[in-house]
Amino acid sequence: MSRPQRFPVTEVPGLAARRIAVDILDGILRRHRPLDDHFDGEHAHPGLPALADRDRALVRKLVATVLRRLGTLRQLLGAALDRGFPADAPRLELILLGGAAQILWLDVPDHAAVDLGVRLAQADRRAARYAGLINAVLRRIARERPTQAPAPGIDTPDWLMRRWTQAYGPDVARAIAEAHSHEPALDLTVKSDLAGWAARLRGRVLATGTVRLIAHGPVSRLPGYGEGAWWVQDAAAALPARLLGDVKGQKVADLCAAPGGKTAQLALAGAQVTALDRAPGRVARLKENMGRLSLPAEVIAADILQWQGGPFDAVLLDAPCSSTGTIRRHPDIPYLKRDEDIAALAALQHQLLDRAVALTRPGGTLVYCSCSLEPEEAEDQIAALLAREPGIRRQPITPAEVAGLAEFVTESGDLRTLPCGLPDPDPRMGGLDGFYAARLQRL
Repeated sequence: MSRPQRFPVTEVPGLAARRIAVDILDGILRRHRPLDDHFDGEHAHPGLPALADRDRALVRKLVATVLRRLGTLRQLLGAALDRGFPADAPRLELILLGGAAQILWLDVPDHAAVDLGVRLAQADRRAARYAGLINAVLRRIARERPTQAPAPGIDTPDWLMRRWTQAYGPDVARAIAEAHSHEPALDLTVKSDLAGWAARLRGRVLATGTVRLIAHGPVSRLPGYGEGAWWVQDAAAALPARLLGDVKGQKVADLCAAPGGKTAQLALAGAQVTALDRAPGRVARLKENMGRLSLPAEVIAADILQWQGGPFDAVLLDAPCSSTGTIRRHPDIPYLKRDEDIAALAALQHQLLDRAVALTRPGGTLVYCSCSLEPEEAEDQIAALLAREPGIRRQPITPAEVAGLAEFVTESGDLRTLPCGLPDPDPRMGGLDGFYAARLQRL
């Protein structure tokens, strides 16, 4: 395995950003490290702090574009290489992927994408001998520019397409895959004055009550961030907390709470919130977010399966899952997860659900949710719980509780959103995360 190359950033303009993007792609595709870990925390890429904000944004956009279009890119590059990718230069493929993505989908001049790709190869001891090949291939991509739309689902790993086809049918599976090919808008939950903040941020108010906009630059520089007027939260992720109804004055537990969007919703609604999460780093982020928003909550670092507390009037469990419903925002997920991961996650969800039931007082409400498209982590979990626990009954959700969007409510009365929902003529302004939620009552 090749090691990332380290060079000073005072080089040809834009070269450092491309080199870091290749390093990050190597970390995701070969070492299976999440994209966000490369940007934040103690293991973030050491070259990022030296980059200007514009170049940092380019790095993330370039990496995300390659991941969203990986199947298409590999097919195009494979057709341009008579003998495939050389086995003795593992980073050569990554350089080509980044160069082709810039030519086809980013606002980068063709000559710059080709030149920087060649320079990256020349600086890598294994890829240097293939600099001429990179020049020829990228020039061919720029010259021929494929006009045909990519085959449906080509950018989605086969194991996910099989799952979605089985769960939702081939047409919906293809629509989900297509939704993942577009960079999503920024969704915000605001404390008050929806229309006012939408106008100030040059966004729009969705039917669900979320403010949606196309953001340029760091989120922290947008109006309202510093004073805690809003927080980032996908439109679908904002729905489950509302299913608890009027929680003013109630004792509510938010389990697996970080980064805190649902905790903030509950606190803003007047609940006495106890927010739990196991990972210290995630708990620190949760506390930081609640502090910025000036919203009260008791935040506890604990393993929910071991923690002794309650009972609570209401419990919200946003269970750890495969997160396949969030691929729009996290395009690295298909390359970090595997089909066999689902069973292990489902076993954990089973345990967490039983614990959530125990933390709910008789007569209290429990909402289970997951940002997964996989039935084993959603509908199947609730069916199994109702079968094994006679003291629990489903409280069906009505379309009126989700802005009248009847397509979000299943025949059983649960919430199910799909990435291809909320269509819009501008693909960047349409869609939402894939989410599932069920509302239950403990008898």
